[in-house]
Amino acid sequence: MVTIMAVSLCLLLIILNTTTPLTAGPFGILVVFCLSYLLSLGVVAFFIYWVNQLFHKLSNYFMTSRPYVPLTFRRSYHYSTIFGFVPILLVSLQSVGAVGLYGLILVVLFVGIGCLYVSKITR
Repeated sequence: MVTIMAVSLCLLLIILNTTTPLTAGPFGILVVFCLSYLLSLGVVAFFIYWVNQLFHKLSNYFMTSRPYVPLTFRRSYHYSTIFGFVPILLVSLQSVGAVGLYGLILVVLFVGIGCLYVSKITR
């Protein structure tokens, strides 16, 4: 996962520094979106995993009734596939001028349905 993040970050920096959207064309813009998704996927996966581990360590001190079972990295990755797509959705909506209340409600609905789906599938 770290290797994919590093490669996508390097390629994204190279593409953004050497080309413009006009010279890159539609395929170049698609590559930028795909690399951005891979980068945000990795960042969100590690963020969810680390926050969950921190919550697990803190819950051992404060909760006594039922032990908290932390998410595995695999489940964190599954959830991050949904949350990692949110920045790409927002940039896409911004590019067509549709980031408003309705667009944000649709993004939240997408995240909610996606998380429900991931929680049902991974159990």
